[in-house]
Amino acid sequence: MATSTAVAPTPATAGAGQVADVWRERLSLLLESTGEGIFGIDMAGCCVFVNRSAAQMLGWPADAIIGRNMHELIHHTHADGRHYPECDCPIFKAFRQGLPCRIDDEVFWRADGSAFDAEYTSHPIVEHGVVQGAVVTLVDITQRREAQALLRRTNELLESRVAERTAELQASAARLRELANHGETVREQERTRIAREIHDELGSLLVALKMDVNWLAKRLDDRPPLQCKCHSMGRLIDSAVDNLGRIITDLRPSILDHQGLWAALEWQAQEFFAHSADVSAEGHAELQADLQITVAAGVPPPEGGQAIAIFRIFQEMLSNVARHARARHVQVRLWVDDPPDPVLYLSVRDDGVGAPPQALADARSYGVMGMRERAGHFGGQLHIDSAPGQGTRVRLVMPLHLPNNPPGTTAAGAAP
Repeated sequence: MATSTAVAPTPATAGAGQVADVWRERLSLLLESTGEGIFGIDMAGCCVFVNRSAAQMLGWPADAIIGRNMHELIHHTHADGRHYPECDCPIFKAFRQGLPCRIDDEVFWRADGSAFDAEYTSHPIVEHGVVQGAVVTLVDITQRREAQALLRRTNELLESRVAERTAELQASAARLRELANHGETVREQERTRIAREIHDELGSLLVALKMDVNWLAKRLDDRPPLQCKCHSMGRLIDSAVDNLGRIITDLRPSILDHQGLWAALEWQAQEFFAHSADVSAEGHAELQADLQITVAAGVPPPEGGQAIAIFRIFQEMLSNVARHARARHVQVRLWVDDPPDPVLYLSVRDDGVGAPPQALADARSYGVMGMRERAGHFGGQLHIDSAPGQGTRVRLVMPLHLPNNPPGTTAAGAAP
């Protein structure tokens, strides 16, 4: 009689099975404990496994999801209500075309019909070189989207308030600049009035006094001491007349009114160089002057407030050289572009001691501030290039407001 004997499993075979069961349990625990939703689909797009997080996000019991087509269940419609064809689904492309994907701008649909913003990835499952399906991980990013939207709205509100505040500040700056220009205009009018009254009243008195002294001197031929005194008084009166003329010119140079801005700028430069030569004759280092003026044909000199502004800026440029630069060479360049949109370029360069940028930007640099404000009111720009020991260059670039070219129709370009 034949008998059969059961063969007990060897220890090695039993150990391998136990190890596999342990790792299968650990993998299951890992899938269930992760905060991300994870589900797997087969080649038909049906769910083969789903973890607790995914089921809770989707609002379905896990056993109600297994075996269902996941696209038809949770991914059937776009956020705007349009139908989402299965052929366009990135999840299915992961296993049908072997294309992994990461999407963060779509929605998934819950069991109750509500949608939530989702970020998901889909990777093909490959076994022995053959795609068996795909594994999908998903995260509900609704709160992130709400936070981003809130941040975007906050930024837009902040930008709007900044724009409003900037507009208010610009309007306030424009009003202040207009007020400053009005003050300068009133000051120039007052200077003109004072210069005219000095010329008419005090000038006439000095001329009359000089004539009386000369008359008296002619009648004192027999008294030499008194005649000598009259001549001395005459010289003092001549000196007073000269000083009076200088004061009148400082208040309002008549050449600006009679011959125009171009002649006034050239005269002011020549006066500066002549005065520097007189100072050099007293023992100081000789100042070398370099003056070039080029005005395109057909460009008349500007008049009124702009002419005064340019002239005063030029005076301040030369005054700064005289007071601070200790220069041995000064270069003055005036260039005016061709019509119909002429632009004035005025440059004063010296090889003096220079100045650090912070000194030029100091709030107490009233001369620099005044030049900038005068230039800015007429659409001009003032550029200052300076460094200690390297001299200074001050450049004025200003569109000319001529009778046929009112303010605001041109823009200042780059200085040549």
